[in-house]
Amino acid sequence: MHPILARASRLALYLAVWIFIGLLLAALLAGPGGLRTAQALAVAVPLALTYAFVCLSAWYVARSTPIGPTGSIRLIATALTSSVISSAAWLVLARGWLEVFTRGSELASSRVFLAVRPLIFGFGVLLYLLSLAMSYLVAAFELSRQAERRGLEAQVHAREAELRSLRAQIDPHFLFNSLHSISALTNADPRAARRMCVLLGDFFRDSLALGSEHRITLARELQLAKRFLEIEQVRFGDRLRVSVETPEDGALLVPPLLLQPLVENAVTHGVAHVLDGGLITIQTSIAGTALKIVVENPCDADRPRRTGTGVGLSNVRSRLLTVYGDQARVSSTEADGRWHVELTLPAERSADPSSPIAIARTAELSS
Repeated sequence: MHPILARASRLALYLAVWIFIGLLLAALLAGPGGLRTAQALAVAVPLALTYAFVCLSAWYVARSTPIGPTGSIRLIATALTSSVISSAAWLVLARGWLEVFTRGSELASSRVFLAVRPLIFGFGVLLYLLSLAMSYLVAAFELSRQAERRGLEAQVHAREAELRSLRAQIDPHFLFNSLHSISALTNADPRAARRMCVLLGDFFRDSLALGSEHRITLARELQLAKRFLEIEQVRFGDRLRVSVETPEDGALLVPPLLLQPLVENAVTHGVAHVLDGGLITIQTSIAGTALKIVVENPCDADRPRRTGTGVGLSNVRSRLLTVYGDQARVSSTEADGRWHVELTLPAERSADPSSPIAIARTAELSS
């Protein structure tokens, strides 16, 4: 369907412009044609409105001969031919209208028509060429919007692919460490190893449920982190203590398994290297439109460095950068025997239309 006919408001605006063109044509007809003002208006305005629908065909001419693939000679020839044919048809229609408004006098009709014929024909060619130029502009704008939409869709798909890749790195890393822990407990404490297997199964069952989810609630993410720490408490016993503060708004949305690498690092590179163990704390707060999550753990200044695979903290940075861009950041510091990691990300809710989650959904629905 023609874009002007697709909406009543566009059609009304289009016809209003052509009424104004009809007034200009009436002023021209009242001069050389010798028509009275009322007659000129009665002829010109309906004539202009009729030609308005004729000029709608310029859209289909522009679509059939796009500027890029079409040669310049063919483009010019098509534009001139279509404008001449349309103006000639308009000229025939104008002759009929003039006969009506000169009261059927063939002599008067011929005289007036001969006087205004060059004017109407030239005016018709000019108006059709302008309509054709506007059609090419609208077509170019549509192509630009389509390219922009395809670019946005490609960006969303690339982000989702990168997120899947980053999340795929988390699960094997966690499973690798957990299986080693169970292996170590098998001979020393079979009951603890068995309990750890049950907890590990529950954790992975919950994790698998997140496979199709882009975001989960903050409360659910904290529950997953606590379940992970329960698994590690089987191995470390009283050496590992946990404090998770209740969030101000647990319905806020965060990427799933975002905290798991941080709490894993807190155990593996923190509590595990402190003789007396220590307290791991998780705190959340909202500052304006930002959500802050802080994970702290004890650390030994003389602990061995780079004992892990190094995907924990860098993975979190990559995921936040992929999802939020420069709207999120990660900072880490060490002071007074405590390792401090702070995440700052937008405080998103599912009803927020400006959030990355809503933008991604919009792009998916428009594809």
